Amino acid sequence: MSDRELSCSNTAGQFMDRGRMNQNGVVQPLLTDLYQITMAYAYWKSGKTDDHAVFDLFFRTNPFHGEFTIFAGLDECLKFLDSFHYSDSDIEYLKQTLPEGTENDFFDYLGNLTAKDVTLYAIDEGTVAFPRVPIIKIEGPLIIVQLLETTLLTLVNYASLMATNAARYRMVAGKHVNLLEFGLRRAQGPDGGLSASKYSYVGGFDGTSNVLAGKLFNIPVKGTHAHAYITSFSGIGELKTRLLKHKTTGVTGDLLELAVQYRQALSQLLDVSTEESSEGELAAMVSYAIAFPDGFMALVDTYDVKRSGLLNFSAVALALNDLGYRAVGVRIDSGDLAYLSCLARETFERVGEHFKVPWFSKLTIVASNDINEDTILSLNEQGHKIDCFGIGTHLVTCQRQPALGCVYKLVEINGQPRIKLSQDVEKVTMPGHKNAYRLYSADGHALIDLLQKVTEPPPVVGQKVLCRHPFQESKRAYVIPSHVESLYKIYWQNGKICQPLSSLEQVRERVQMSLKTLRNDHKRTLNPTPYKVSVSDNLYNFIHDLWLQNAPIGELS
Repeated sequence: MSDRELSCSNTAGQFMDRGRMNQNGVVQPLLTDLYQITMAYAYWKSGKTDDHAVFDLFFRTNPFHGEFTIFAGLDECLKFLDSFHYSDSDIEYLKQTLPEGTENDFFDYLGNLTAKDVTLYAIDEGTVAFPRVPIIKIEGPLIIVQLLETTLLTLVNYASLMATNAARYRMVAGKHVNLLEFGLRRAQGPDGGLSASKYSYVGGFDGTSNVLAGKLFNIPVKGTHAHAYITSFSGIGELKTRLLKHKTTGVTGDLLELAVQYRQALSQLLDVSTEESSEGELAAMVSYAIAFPDGFMALVDTYDVKRSGLLNFSAVALALNDLGYRAVGVRIDSGDLAYLSCLARETFERVGEHFKVPWFSKLTIVASNDINEDTILSLNEQGHKIDCFGIGTHLVTCQRQPALGCVYKLVEINGQPRIKLSQDVEKVTMPGHKNAYRLYSADGHALIDLLQKVTEPPPVVGQKVLCRHPFQESKRAYVIPSHVESLYKIYWQNGKICQPLSSLEQVRERVQMSLKTLRNDHKRTLNPTPYKVSVSDNLYNFIHDLWLQNAPIGELS
């Protein structure tokens, strides 16, 4: 059994420790579409093993009705190239799967195939990207670069969509509100759940509830308890322990007795009857506080936030304070989140002032309950007092748009450009090996992305550049850049990774820095201004000449 096969059977999870990087054992050459392998055989039979090809990986439209996309997944692509090899069992399976008559020499060819002759160019992971600008360029022997297609697409599509979705949540929530990803139970399977945790963190979230993602990717893990913990208690008589040692003196105190005393005093202060509040909820909170006295965060909407949850929480939090501990806060998982968060904040301020506990007014208020981008915008308008959002379903499933639609297109073979034509102009490819540049204005904002043939000299700062729409002749403009950024770096060549792999923290920071280079009107939620992607005059003429050469001439009769 090969190292990869051993990794896949590892009961500890799908990811194996490969020393310098964690490799997902599911990502392997057979994670592809069958037609990639049948095409490889047909290429091989046609004597095209020495053909040299260039493919572009790009998307045609930004997701979520926005005007930017965050490129993510590059690290996984590089790990895939680094480990690309068909195992003996892979070859045996393919022998059984491909049509009868497939020559054995082809399987020998596959068994010796690696990505050592491939070159991969890419923009930096975590950078904002735009339609039609390739985020990855692959060149090398036709058969191997064809075989990479599906796997690279699956590694980039969801990662970029997820990072973009998370970045949008971060923008609408603002800098000072924490965002936690709570979506594992709703994600598209375990691998989707892990990817969602990883790339929501890249996009700007502060932590996850996913413990395995925390271990694998060093993401902060956060969480409290579910309604089940509250409902598992029906009264204070069920408490098996009620004692807690003082944090500094070590003297044992009766947390329940203190909480009951405080609840009586709070009842008068908050004008809430103790008869309306749940004793089972109080017991559950006392139990949880004894278990986690330094991390007491309680769910307060199991029965009634105003008449029970906030009263019981405040009583237990004050009791903890007497024993030298500070509660963390509350989570609200249902109801009118704007109203209830304001009620909670007002309650904490009143309690803190009355009992001379200043930090009480600063207790954290977490809100969950099927939150999406529009929900946060609405809560902002209502003046909520929420410190942290726990977001699950809408984030990890990208409900607003479930796919990015990256494609992988042949643009050159043996030095000859290739173009795919379509009656839908949006699906016409831009042929040839290209470079991409981002041109900046004097105020530091990105003005335009420019695609050029690789044979053209790069744009020069302070010199006028003619930028043209790739398909609309009248759309053109001169741009005088104050800064020119070459977007592509060689990340894989001669069987090696050529750039230092960024840590998840570095990619996360790059996302925010890259977003700062965009004008606010490109980032706004409602009717954002489209960001311009253009081609040089040379590339424009090249595209249209090739278009005319390849387009069939109709005949009228």
